[in-house]
Amino acid sequence: MINNDRLIRACRRQSVDRAPVWMMRQAGRYLPEYRAVRGKTDFLTLCKTPEMAAEVSMQPFDLLGVDAVIMFSDILIPVEAMGVKLDIIESRGPVIETPIRTAEQVEKLIVPDPVEKTGFVMEVIRLLRQQLDNRAPLIGFAGAPFTLASYLIEGGTSRNFVEIKRMMYANPALLHQLLEKIADTITDYLNAQIEAGAQVVQLFDTWAGELSAGDFEEFALEYYQRIFSRLHRGPGGLTVPAILYVNGCSAVLEKMAESGANVLSLDWRIDIAEAGKRLRAAGFDNLALQGNLDPCALLGTPETIAEGVQEILKKAEPTGHIMNLGHGIMPMVPVENARAFIEAAKAGIREAA
Repeated sequence: MINNDRLIRACRRQSVDRAPVWMMRQAGRYLPEYRAVRGKTDFLTLCKTPEMAAEVSMQPFDLLGVDAVIMFSDILIPVEAMGVKLDIIESRGPVIETPIRTAEQVEKLIVPDPVEKTGFVMEVIRLLRQQLDNRAPLIGFAGAPFTLASYLIEGGTSRNFVEIKRMMYANPALLHQLLEKIADTITDYLNAQIEAGAQVVQLFDTWAGELSAGDFEEFALEYYQRIFSRLHRGPGGLTVPAILYVNGCSAVLEKMAESGANVLSLDWRIDIAEAGKRLRAAGFDNLALQGNLDPCALLGTPETIAEGVQEILKKAEPTGHIMNLGHGIMPMVPVENARAFIEAAKAGIREAA
């Protein structure tokens, strides 16, 4: 029994005394305590050292009082396990030494055993469950196939996604072959996280918002459905709820609702009340929503942050809402502003004077 089960209950659209709150990328560089640990080693080693990864995962819970802990890792960890040489460079981000652009390269990629190849992630989850001792739920996560394929094909981050779109239009069968392998890898990876003790899972699709509505359905939605339908989430998918985040979600919101996720995590560009209306009009009245304060709002003052939180809380439905940012918290955010965001969410809706 989880002492603070607000997140689980909100994912299931059950009543809560207030909206639960956590932040995407909440274990990160805005925290001096994270920087102290990170300063001892490189990023990938931090991800692969369970004791250190568990330590930084717990920092936002211990220091800020968030309602859930998300394990510290990186979305490209399972891609490395598929046989891709990966580096993460401080000034550049992820770098794929040899981008995947040919049929021969795709054929060589494996669907790895997640326990054998990424057992350190499962150990992080086990350590966190012990340290949390049922005080709050633990979130596992993975990157979605289109975003991971983008990194593999582009060779790193991209502004215009020329190479993956070249493959999408010139050789869609090859892109589907790659997406299928990634989807199978992510399915196994998330199931291993659930087996290790993850109580909620989130799928991140940072780059699918670059797709047209039709391409989204073919190259993103199909693979969400492939993953979510095969996760070991219990009856109705509610024992271990699943969250789907798509950056640039407004144009594809109703399609996201067909994914099989329990919760749709919204970026900051869409009004949360409007999102709820659109989903109800499309016949999706059983989904929870997460979000969706602009991450840059945390560069304001505690007062403006509280105002932004109030606006979202008043617009969101009281049942089935999880307070979060519309994307990950940024490294330059002052800790006191992150704390102001959490405290404003916990304070709930203020009555007008």
